[in-house]
Amino acid sequence: MAIKAKMLGRGAVMRKLNQLVPEAEKQLAEAQLEAAKELAGDIAARAPVETGEYKASIEGARLADRPASNAVVGGSATKDKNATGVFAAWYWRFVEFGTSPHKIKAKPGKMLHLHGNVFASEVDHPGARAQPHIFPTFRAARPRIRRKMANAVNKATRKVMGK
Repeated sequence: MAIKAKMLGRGAVMRKLNQLVPEAEKQLAEAQLEAAKELAGDIAARAPVETGEYKASIEGARLADRPASNAVVGGSATKDKNATGVFAAWYWRFVEFGTSPHKIKAKPGKMLHLHGNVFASEVDHPGARAQPHIFPTFRAARPRIRRKMANAVNKATRKVMGK
């Protein structure tokens, strides 16, 4: 006998799960937030430290709490009201991926103010080397995060079943 399977979207799966285990979504939301905060801590631990400002800006939070921010991990548009992400200073991409050497040009009729009292209309920027710390950390932590979320749903299911 052939086994038939039907693929459901996240919304349909969560509706069915909420019918069977009403507590599951609450437990899952708690696990997601905890995982995001742990991931943010892991990323911050591997972040390059120059002044400490960038490292201090890394935090895990719910997307609903930070609608205007750009998330580093988990920031895509979602219908999930409990979605979480890792947030950092706006220049995280430059730190993670680096920049190539380029010229910085002043606006027309203006001059660039450099160190001291030096002014110029154009400056050669040497670029910055990539310092990958976000995505390698995320890829390493993904199995642990998935286990944490699955364990939260399983725990809620066992509670409902009385085991």
